[in-house]
Amino acid sequence: MRNLCVFCGSAAGARPAYAASAHALADSLARRGMGLVYGGGSVGIMGILADACLARGVPVEGVIPRHLDEREIGHKSLTRLHVVESMHERKALMAELSDGFVALPGGIGTMEELFEVYTWGQLGLHPKPVALLDVEGYYRPLVQFLDHATTEGFLRPEHRGFLLSGSEIDPLLDAMTAWRPPKVAKWMEIGQT
Repeated sequence: MRNLCVFCGSAAGARPAYAASAHALADSLARRGMGLVYGGGSVGIMGILADACLARGVPVEGVIPRHLDEREIGHKSLTRLHVVESMHERKALMAELSDGFVALPGGIGTMEELFEVYTWGQLGLHPKPVALLDVEGYYRPLVQFLDHATTEGFLRPEHRGFLLSGSEIDPLLDAMTAWRPPKVAKWMEIGQT
């Protein structure tokens, strides 16, 4: 992986561990010679992560819709800031620029971005790893839900395997680097048991 796309909150969250995880991820990216792709914001975990990466010499590409950039939320010191017209364009360009995706703690926007690339992988639209960085158990209920959906027959075990998770950054990035997509069902088979 050359460029990692990170989905994360535009808020800092309730625990100092969330910001600490952004700094630790920046350290890892710098050690590995990787670049960051993210939503282009200057606030919350997004801004903390971007600033931490820039301070460590990590190239940072942000992708932000014009309406958010005009509200002065866009980060003005990035290696490159792409200003696009819509949220749809934002996600498509972030995916195009990235070799893998990881979600740090975040809210509804983070979930929406994560589940879209997870779905794209399930449908065979990209072969890139998707992962959760489970900081202090933040994503534990989500992982339990996905396991429950698998048990209940709404998520195939091979599709469940498309989403990696871990609480430590370096082992998670190692797993993402080694990951290969399982064979996916042909379109006509999706939904059949």
